[in-house]
Parts: sequence; C-alpha cells; structure tokens
Amino acid sequence: MTAFRARLTEIDIRRLIQSADEDERAAAAHKLCRNMDKAPLDEHERAAAQKILRLMANDAAELVRRAMAVTLKSSDLIPRDVARRLAADVDSVALPMINFSPVFSDEDLIEIVQAGSVVRQTAVASRPRVSRDVAAAVAEVGAEPAVRALAANDNADIAEAALGRCVDRFGDRPEIVAALAYRQVLPLSVTERLVEMASEAVREHLVTRHSVAPETAIRLASFARERATVDLVDQAANHADLPQFVASLHARRALTGSLLLRALARGQMALFEHGLAELAGAPHQRAWLMIHDAGPLGLKAIYDRAGLPPRLFQAFRAGVDTWRNLQAEGVDTTNDAFREQMLERFLTQRPNAPREDLAYLMERLDQAPMPPRKMAGVAA
Repeated sequence: MTAFRARLTEIDIRRLIQSADEDERAAAAHKLCRNMDKAPLDEHERAAAQKILRLMANDAAELVRRAMAVTLKSSDLIPRDVARRLAADVDSVALPMINFSPVFSDEDLIEIVQAGSVVRQTAVASRPRVSRDVAAAVAEVGAEPAVRALAANDNADIAEAALGRCVDRFGDRPEIVAALAYRQVLPLSVTERLVEMASEAVREHLVTRHSVAPETAIRLASFARERATVDLVDQAANHADLPQFVASLHARRALTGSLLLRALARGQMALFEHGLAELAGAPHQRAWLMIHDAGPLGLKAIYDRAGLPPRLFQAFRAGVDTWRNLQAEGVDTTNDAFREQMLERFLTQRPNAPREDLAYLMERLDQAPMPPRKMAGVAA
C-alpha cells in the first residue's frame, strides 16, 4: 500500500476533490488514472482506486470525466457500473469508452446499439473485437455509418446471416458493398450477391480473391465487352472442389481447348488434368498417368480422346514438356514464382497457339510481379 500511496499522493487527491478550477481537476484526474492503471494493485488497493474513479465519474466538469474516460478507455480497472455511466454521458466522454473499454458485456453493447445514436453505434462497430451477437445487432438496426464500420472491421465476427442482412438493408450503397467485398473471409452466398451489385474494381477483387459459383463465373466470363470479366483459370484455382468446378464448366460448354491451354501455360496443371479427364470421360488418375507418361503416346491418346483440335496439340505438348522440365529442375510448382517462370518459358518457345490465347498469356505475363533485381556490387 505504501508504493500505491507514493503514486497517488494526497496532494493529487486533494486537487481532484477541492480545486475549483476544472482544468486543474482534469490534470489531477489524468495523473491519478494513469498511475492507477500502471500500478500493480492488490485487492484492497484496487477497491480504493475504484472509489476514486467513482468520485471522478460524478464530477460536474465534463473535462474531468473526459480525462478519466480517455486515460482508462482500454483498462479493466474501471468498474462496469462506472463504465455504463460514462457510456451514457455526453459523446466526448462516452465515445472513447464505447469504442474501447473491455469491461462492457455483449448485453451492454447491444443496448447501446439499440438506443439508436449513430455515432455510438459506429463506436461499437469499430471496437478492436466485436462478438457475433453484437455484430448481429449492428447489422439489424445499425445506421448506415455503423454498418459500414462493421463491414470494414475484420475483427468483427459477422455471421453469414448478419452479412446477408447488411446486404438486404444497404446493398444499394457502394461504400458498404465495397467494405463487405474487401473482408478477408466471405461466405459464397454473400459473394454471389455482391458480385451483382459491385463496381468494376470491386467485382474484380471479389472474383479474384473469393470463389464464386461456377455458374456465376461462367456467366461473367462470357461478358467479353462488359466492364469486368472473370478469369476462369483464376476461379478454378480458388475452388476447393476442382472436379466439381470442371464438371460445371463442361456442362455449360465452357471447358474449351482455349481455356485448358491457358491454364497449362500458367502452370495450372491440376486444372489441365481434370479438364482432359472430364472431356475424355476418363478417371482423373488414368488421365494423370497418360499426361505424365514419359513416352510420346500417352498425352496424344488422351488428347485425341478428349476431342481437342489436332492443330493445337503441339502447343499443349510444349506446355507439358515445359512443366515437366521445371519440375525436374526442382522448382516448387505450387507458388506464384513458378507460374511466372512457366509462362515465360512457354512463350519463348513461340507455341503454335491462337492469336487471342497468346495475347491473353502475354497480358498475364505483364501483370505478373517482377522479381527484385540484385544491384551490382551488392551481396545477395
């Protein structure tokens, strides 16, 4: 207790209680709060500190209450009843507490949201952590700024139903659509809805970062003149169930030789394997054995059985050989650097591929990140 009293001097407490000057009381409040928060307090010292905090919370001066709220906004030292009192205070006092205080229960925060103040709803939605129940309350009754803040908060645990409610209420607001689209994780059902509403840039982000249903990907990819198009090769890489995605492409006549050549040239061997297996009506394992057969006949046999154009076979042969050579060199065939290297080597062979496919591959090569160059005279 001696160390505690050394920090909380009698003169500071006297200034807090007796001074008529609110600036002086606010300075004393700030010092006391800072020292209490830093001090290692036992049970009795903590109780004594909380008595002082209750005194501050009753101070008539807004400046004193604000000093307390700002200094202890992230502290668990403030008793819950005091935190609730401050949360009901004027905005300058309430907002720091609502935005950060760890002492509020979910019920407290939901009550604040349901009270209807836009700035306080937004403070709740922007907290360092927002639970699923609180997020659901914001999604259901929160004003537009609060829902936008919630959507942009990746530390908010938003259930699929609550995300859908955000779209129901504010799907016509571009800012909210964009905030939802740029969340780290999105359920497929929400992604599907946002794709229909998003701007060009946001839509491209959605279909690149998040998987969409095969039907949606195919439909968007067919809009060649629309502002945003979907790259089905990229979409295939996003899907956990590649055979199902390939089957959907085939059912909708989108599993073409052009698509498979583009996939192979970009190092997407799994898509090429499953695509040939689907077109040939063969099990994937059999297609894999024929594609990777070291002899000259396996690839040709499965290629012909798949019904792909004979004139493109040499381009596919070059792609498979390039992939195999890089694998033999010990290159990791699963990362982005490999895919860029694969594309470069494939194009240097001047494959006999259709002009539009070569243009596509050149464009993808231009978009690939360039590896950093080593400066002369600088050690690696």
